[in-house]
Amino acid sequence: MRYLTVLVKPSDGGAFHPLGEKLTDDPSINRRAIHYVELLADDTVLLFAEASGSQERYRQIMEESFHVISYLTAGADRWMAVSQFEPTEPVRRALELQRESFLVVDTPIRFTTDDSLKITYLGTDEIFRKLYEYVENVEYMSVDVLETGDYEADGSAFSRMITSRQEEILETAVDLGYYREPRQASLEDISEVVGITPGTVGEHLRKVEERVFNEIIQ
Repeated sequence: MRYLTVLVKPSDGGAFHPLGEKLTDDPSINRRAIHYVELLADDTVLLFAEASGSQERYRQIMEESFHVISYLTAGADRWMAVSQFEPTEPVRRALELQRESFLVVDTPIRFTTDDSLKITYLGTDEIFRKLYEYVENVEYMSVDVLETGDYEADGSAFSRMITSRQEEILETAVDLGYYREPRQASLEDISEVVGITPGTVGEHLRKVEERVFNEIIQ
């Protein structure tokens, strides 16, 4: 089993669905993640998503949209929304591809700062080739490959965010007390254990911190 992380965005700079465009364009709503999405037998979409901001405005948009069949919100600061709606043809085809090709989505799907979708798929190289072939023949979206590799069933999403070398350096830093208060180890101490210069250790740790913090706030 392998994983493939991609950045997906509409080719025209808009949105994949008029409903999503309304939600994205409203400054009072911050779309954060999609935790579940499925094309149902009646060709409608079931979506379980996370957001923050004005629930009142979200409900107003949902009530006004003729695409929406039903919806429900729950929570406070970071709230969840379950909705059932009619898809556009491109959305329906994309979800059909996922269902027919046995692509598995490693949720959550994250919204980036420019409202692109960061998606990690699980599957085989053959399944990924079918995905590439599909993407090459569509005009409504662009897909950028961020990373790919072997999927470890007992590994966490965090372990796939960083390289094995970065993970080794991070574990050493934690073990030596680099992140304790007060700090009990220096970059020099870590470098002696892992066998690289203090400057390179610092560079690795900054990259780890950047990736982790970006994942948290998205």
